[in-house]
Amino acid sequence: MTSDRKVALVTGANSGIGRVTAIELAKQGYHVFLACRSEEKTRPVVDEIHKSGGMAEFLPLDLGSLDSVRACADTFLQRNLPLHLLVANAGMAGTKGMTESGFELSFGTCHVGHFLLTNLLVERLQQSAPARVVVVASKAHRHVGGIDFDAVRQRTRGVGGLKAYSVAKLANVLFAKELAHRLKGTGVTTYALHPGVVATNVWRSVPWPFDRIAKAFMVSEEDGAATTLYCATDPAVAAQSGLYYNDCKVEEPSAAAKNEALARELWEKSEQWTGVGAIAR
Repeated sequence: MTSDRKVALVTGANSGIGRVTAIELAKQGYHVFLACRSEEKTRPVVDEIHKSGGMAEFLPLDLGSLDSVRACADTFLQRNLPLHLLVANAGMAGTKGMTESGFELSFGTCHVGHFLLTNLLVERLQQSAPARVVVVASKAHRHVGGIDFDAVRQRTRGVGGLKAYSVAKLANVLFAKELAHRLKGTGVTTYALHPGVVATNVWRSVPWPFDRIAKAFMVSEEDGAATTLYCATDPAVAAQSGLYYNDCKVEEPSAAAKNEALARELWEKSEQWTGVGAIAR
């Protein structure tokens, strides 16, 4: 298992923050795998990286399908490459429905799919240590005080789906925190972050005119990717793990996001839902 370059896998890397993250990692010398649903939409990013002398490949991944997540992980592992960086970036906001695998759409995509993918790749991350897992969360996690574990197995409730998105982002922060506990001492460190409210197509399902009004107050994709890249590559955070970041600084998350019992419960439920083996706490 050798590679001349560090290896990174970035989900949702065909547009927005993920696209910028993948391009910048390639500039820093990473061999980047862009894990996305559409090869057609991802190909221009891969080509852009190749034209600048970088290394990039497309990996098919639909986070709403647990079968697709397993196939993606298997395809990567068969390459027998190390994995130094996993960026759980893909997500959506204001979208209503359910995933193919039977979860509320935002929760299933943002949390459940990433939980399974990380667990399937965690042994390779440990073998490649020092390695990092970066989870793109959101300050929206502050808008909810907990997780209704019945509701996340049902279609999105409420107008706009933004409460469901907040629950999914709370799950992201809790997941990164609990993963840090379980990987302590392995050389794999974890990070959750708020990228800023970024004008990307994560907001593609928010109805007009709210989408245009909101985007007028958002930051650019490049600015949004700054904290992701900071957590992914900066030596200053190499020894930190399980913390939450905003604007390239450590920030206290919500009280719910620091609830260790809730983090354990989410982990145990996620293990049951996905059927992965336990990482001892």
